[in-house]
Amino acid sequence: MKILVVDDEEQICELLDKFLSQEGYQVITAATGEEALEKLEEESPQLVLLDIRMPGMGGIECLRKIKEKDEKIGVIMTTAVGDTDTIKEAISLGVNDYILKPIDLDYLGKLIISWKQVFLDN
Repeated sequence: MKILVVDDEEQICELLDKFLSQEGYQVITAATGEEALEKLEEESPQLVLLDIRMPGMGGIECLRKIKEKDEKIGVIMTTAVGDTDTIKEAISLGVNDYILKPIDLDYLGKLIISWKQVFLDN
């Protein structure tokens, strides 16, 4: 399974790339919403880990464009701030889940397995 990690913090992209690769996933990274949309076209990931707050195109706008392209692509939002209005907006746009930073890698691994069972295996 291909996972696209989108975060403007290089260390987070590297951490998630290493962790997810060790878990057996093919990982693509992007530092901006614009780059994420390009990678989405080129790589066709099944799941996107998408930071909410990024310079330029933010995560909510990127989520909107991802779901316009293909509503079946899974999206898990990552955020350092538990802003309930933003999270509600993400849910209304079709986000599958969200996880707060700092990211608990064990929890993320379980979340991805759970997402795969519900959305890919059926």
